[in-house]
Amino acid sequence: MPKVRVDISMSLDGFVAGPDQSLDDPLGAGGMQLHEWAVRLEAWRSQHGLPGGEVDVDSDLVYESTSSIGAVVMGRKMYSGGSGPWADDPNGDGWWGNDPPFHAPVFVVTHHPRELREMQGGTTFAFVTDGVESAVRQARAAAGEQDVLVAGGGCVVQQCLAAGLLDEIQVHVAPVLLGDGVRLFEAARPASLEVTRVIEGPVATHIRYRIER
Repeated sequence: MPKVRVDISMSLDGFVAGPDQSLDDPLGAGGMQLHEWAVRLEAWRSQHGLPGGEVDVDSDLVYESTSSIGAVVMGRKMYSGGSGPWADDPNGDGWWGNDPPFHAPVFVVTHHPRELREMQGGTTFAFVTDGVESAVRQARAAAGEQDVLVAGGGCVVQQCLAAGLLDEIQVHVAPVLLGDGVRLFEAARPASLEVTRVIEGPVATHIRYRIER
């Protein structure tokens, strides 16, 4: 059965981005360390049009995750790092250029309406102004028999968890202490989770949870 799931990297002290985020440093101070386990992989690099890379147990995780995605939900901050009216956003076209790595419909949760953007490689960006419930509902319809990935950032994950929209969370725990930044489970409501898999990778520990209803 198709799932709505989160697949996200986190520091050992619970942060998905470091402090002092900016357009020049969108993941904040130290934030890139959270993704070193993936960026080094051939599986991740080929998806982003980059050469080279390593192949190991973590590669299977990347392929497993990306092969089953039919649609993506993300927040405005993940899309561009900006806020406010689109005309005032210096990165309004997003981080990924003309050929984003998603190759699927992406639903961006925002307060500011915008026309659908059709990109190369099958990626489309639809801008949803009526909340995460609407974004997930539209993503489910677009994904069909595949999964919906709630890609981030932390605020959108928190909203989806609070609204009872998530079926599964996979956290890639990096051996990093950021000390400050954006917490994944800031003010999370009580929830019961079942550990369904733990994989010890060479750079991070991967823990998958099923959210019990």
